[in-house]
Order: sequence, then C-alpha cells, then structure tokens
Amino acid sequence: MEITKDTMIYDIVAYDSGCADLFMEIGMHCFSCPAALFETVDEACAVHGVDTDDFLEELRAYFAEHTPEAETENAE
Repeated sequence: MEITKDTMIYDIVAYDSGCADLFMEIGMHCFSCPAALFETVDEACAVHGVDTDDFLEELRAYFAEHTPEAETENAE
C-alpha cells in the first residue's frame, strides 16, 4: 500500500488493522472516529501536533515489514 499525506486514515487501518497501534502510540484514536473516513494523515497529524513526515516514515516502515511479501520472506 502506498501511503501519502493525503491517504485517508480509514483506508490505512482498513488495509491492515495492526497499524492501529502506531496511531494509538501518539495519541491518535482517529481510526475509531467517524472522522477517519474523511480525514487524511496530514490533517490528523496537524490536529494532534505530530510531524507528518515523521509519522509517514513510521507507517511506511511498518508496512515494509508487514506486507504479504515480507511476511512470506520472514516465514522462510
């Protein structure tokens, strides 16, 4: 999944609910909020005082390790 500052929070968590912990760790409970359907990563970061680029880096690192391909490689 390609994640940008314009990706909706809901789309990210719907793709892999395991990443919800990253949101929780920085006080973003957005994924369980109805606004998550319409709120982008950038908007959520602005509201919560989180640097968007830093958070995107964390999300991308998570997904680099948790893609179906990466999980297959880790199982071998």
